[in-house]
Amino acid sequence: MTGPNPPRILPSGDAALTVEFANTINPEANRRVLALDRVLAGRAIEGVRETVPTYRSLLIHYDPVQIGFAELSKTVLALLEAGTAPSTITRRWRVPVVYGGEFGVDLDDVARQHGITTSELIARHAGGDYLVAMIGFTPGFAYLSGLDPSIATPRRSSPRQHTPAGTISIGGIQACVQCLAAPSGWHLLGRTPVRTFDPGRDPVFLMEPGDAVTFEVIKPPEFEKLARAAERGETVAELVAP
Repeated sequence: MTGPNPPRILPSGDAALTVEFANTINPEANRRVLALDRVLAGRAIEGVRETVPTYRSLLIHYDPVQIGFAELSKTVLALLEAGTAPSTITRRWRVPVVYGGEFGVDLDDVARQHGITTSELIARHAGGDYLVAMIGFTPGFAYLSGLDPSIATPRRSSPRQHTPAGTISIGGIQACVQCLAAPSGWHLLGRTPVRTFDPGRDPVFLMEPGDAVTFEVIKPPEFEKLARAAERGETVAELVAP
């Protein structure tokens, strides 16, 4: 098997199975998830409809008329026995962010919690090299691994009922790019005009698990300019070399 611990294959209803690599958020487990996901994408196994990568497991939807749980489990185990090459970054996004003020109402508080200035907090957050570990919660919500441990912050004790679209926030050891307005217990550090989900654009979803993300600090006037471009369907985020 790939890695130190063999994965568990679990039924998820009568038309899906889960390949579980760990029971906690684990960078190595996520690398194994993404590697298996890419192998399956390249195999076109009959009956497999969709795969959904998460931090620590891969959900595989299948047509039980075409392939059964036992057969698919055997196929997945064989692929793992053969070895899956480590996932490699194929795309890197540079995401513009305005930090603090009305764009990031928790910036000052988080800086105080860590005994650093807001400028240092921005530098540590924007200086990170992140990986899209999974997409979930709401359409286009990108969960990012790679947050600087020195600014990891427990989630808010009282979640907000509403946070704006484009919020850039942190919660625990996680960071995120939030596309749609939604409730959240995370700490709001800034906001981006980038729309990671836009049903009127091609592609509808901008980011995928396995993509790399870096942040670029911008000022409010630049945000307004880019927000107007995003309304026209432009991606706004810059695709740079891996």
